[in-house]
Amino acid sequence: MFSTPLSLLERLRRKDDPDAWRRFVELYSPLLSEWSRRNRVPEAEAEDLVQNVLVRLIQQMPAFERRPGGSFRGWLFTILRNSWLDRCRAEKRQPVTAGGVSPDGQAGADPIAELTEAEYRGYLLRRSLRVVQTDFPETTWRAFWLHVVDGLPAAEVAKIAGITPNAVYLARGRVLKRLREELAGILD
Repeated sequence: MFSTPLSLLERLRRKDDPDAWRRFVELYSPLLSEWSRRNRVPEAEAEDLVQNVLVRLIQQMPAFERRPGGSFRGWLFTILRNSWLDRCRAEKRQPVTAGGVSPDGQAGADPIAELTEAEYRGYLLRRSLRVVQTDFPETTWRAFWLHVVDGLPAAEVAKIAGITPNAVYLARGRVLKRLREELAGILD
């Protein structure tokens, strides 16, 4: 049904994969907006900042290399913060940042630390589920959801969906495989 995709981050490094960028924007724009809000970027400027970050990513993604101890999320946050600081410098104003972080990044709480690992993973999983759902027929998705998310036994799901219990297990396997592919390399 699907060719074996490279991880989304690898696909983004190529400039000829607009589907990868579409998926990335669907997954990460809300997170970038949330980081903007948490860093007290005025609401009227947050959308422009997110767009600026996406433009920078298009330019910088081919050079991205995961470093030991580093994370894509940290790199992404750094791009957001630097974009905001550059904008403030260009307008010759002092940025206000969350948690007592000074514009030069000294002291105070790290906004990445405020977004706990569980919160981040939950967010990314919810966004990925919405994105991946469009890749499956309604019956497959419903069987997966009832069995995996709602926790119903395969036999009960089969009766509800009008399919065999084996088809429920196949739906579960296909959707979970697709989710793993979608999230490969993103969950650091």
